[in-house]
Amino acid sequence: MQTALKEKGDNMENTNRRIIWINTELSEPLMNTELKPYVRLLEFNGYDVTFSSSSDDATVLLKNKRFDAVLVNYLDLSTRDYGTVARIRREDPHIPIVLLTDTDDDEIQEVVSLYNVSDVMIMPTNPRQVVSSIGFLLDKQQMRDRYTPQAYVKNFNRQYSKHASEHEGQQLNSEGVNDEKDWQIWIDTYLRFVEWDFRLDALSIVDELKTIHEAEKREANAAFADYIQNTYSSWLESKDSPPLSVDVFHKFVIPEIQIGKSVLFVVMDCMRLDHWFKIEQLLYPDFHMTKHYYFSILPTTTRYARNAIFSGLFPIELADRYPHLYAEPEEGTTSVNRYEKDLMRLQLERNGLTLKPFPYYFKIFDEHGEIQYLDWLKDVNQISFTAIVVDFLDMLTHQRSEISLFKQLIPNEEAFRMVIETWFKNSRLYTIFKLAAERGLTIIVTSDHGSVLCKNGVKVSSPHDLSSGLRVKEGLEISCSSEAGLLIDNPAAYGLPNNGRETNYILAKEDYYFLYENQYSTFKNVFDGSFQHGGISFEEMILPCVILEPK
Repeated sequence: MQTALKEKGDNMENTNRRIIWINTELSEPLMNTELKPYVRLLEFNGYDVTFSSSSDDATVLLKNKRFDAVLVNYLDLSTRDYGTVARIRREDPHIPIVLLTDTDDDEIQEVVSLYNVSDVMIMPTNPRQVVSSIGFLLDKQQMRDRYTPQAYVKNFNRQYSKHASEHEGQQLNSEGVNDEKDWQIWIDTYLRFVEWDFRLDALSIVDELKTIHEAEKREANAAFADYIQNTYSSWLESKDSPPLSVDVFHKFVIPEIQIGKSVLFVVMDCMRLDHWFKIEQLLYPDFHMTKHYYFSILPTTTRYARNAIFSGLFPIELADRYPHLYAEPEEGTTSVNRYEKDLMRLQLERNGLTLKPFPYYFKIFDEHGEIQYLDWLKDVNQISFTAIVVDFLDMLTHQRSEISLFKQLIPNEEAFRMVIETWFKNSRLYTIFKLAAERGLTIIVTSDHGSVLCKNGVKVSSPHDLSSGLRVKEGLEISCSSEAGLLIDNPAAYGLPNNGRETNYILAKEDYYFLYENQYSTFKNVFDGSFQHGGISFEEMILPCVILEPK
């Protein structure tokens, strides 16, 4: 039986939203008493309501007519039809479903979980609550599109006003030094930008707002580069410096080992902070998380930054103390970080840690490496400390510049985030994390550096050969615009060796990248819009270090 309180057919002039209300206990007295207030208010707010007394009739209606939402009475335990919601979902996987029930028992939770029920309302309830629920479900995207731009403007106006007042009110101590940890302000600033990256990802029509957001971020990145240029060298000596690459083991890893925990340390090469947040949401159900943030050393390349993590030493210290482990890679060598296992062992020994079983280091390049490490993790009896380096993100970042198919797959930062989430969700690395949780391991996840989307080529020159990086160059007599690059002519002040000669380094700021003048036109088309690293930006320098404890 079908009873339509308000049936206007499929008249093209009717713009009302249409709701089908499934009620297996439907009768005229019930309809005229208990349900009448709900129906009247729904109609008043522009909804047409069609009643159905069975799931079979409702399925036929859904096949033949367009409906915007479904209400399902799930009140009487004796008349609950478990299959009603299942049949609706088979007919329309996306239509919003609201369950009306008088209890929130296990069966309700099971139905909600299995069939993607949009909302559950405990009856009886105020009719306005039903109208509000339906309205929110149908209009949430439009409301998000409408209100997010307003919130964006208010947020950034408020933040800039706050930072200006903080800057004006900063006090100097007796030595004329600012007591405020200004590096923490930059971390908070970048976190806020990433938060808005994700909020804007969820909008459907935001081209203009995204353009404004990118301009705001670029302006902030320019200020951040100036800050790093003026401050970084002082961090090497200051007790109030932020955590740097050289501090990761000392501050985050070793304390966990010292209290007797079995630790899995994971370095995901070239993982940005926004990439981590995509991975984090997948791990949240299985782990308690303690989040820390640190700054990569300069240059933000694998050779310097990751060696600093595993050695606990700045490059100049590493070259001086262990020259055989710092040595330049030989011709044809596939990795410039082939001594990480030795550097890790030496750092543990310097901190008085002699572990049994012996620490295990492994580098994962591909699926075969994932399988090999997963098999080891399944079979090993006891673990004291194990470290893995995952190269997938770094390889994807570089190959995107070289393979046109990858450029189509990852046209922008939002797409990059989506690819990272899909990859991790379906990777054996995800399985490794879950197995580690089952074995009770504490997992510490970090990155050695990030990458930045490069949009502005700038000319660099030297009478000598320079290194090949697009965001960092090493060599002699380097010349480049000071607006686009930081020239380091005193490497020791930045913790860098001079390699036995008057070596200069130049690091790209913001979203610049370096091209030789005689190759500028040719390679600008190749590298515009590529992700690169080695320079100074939020995305390359501010990184997560997260401690995961199994739930």
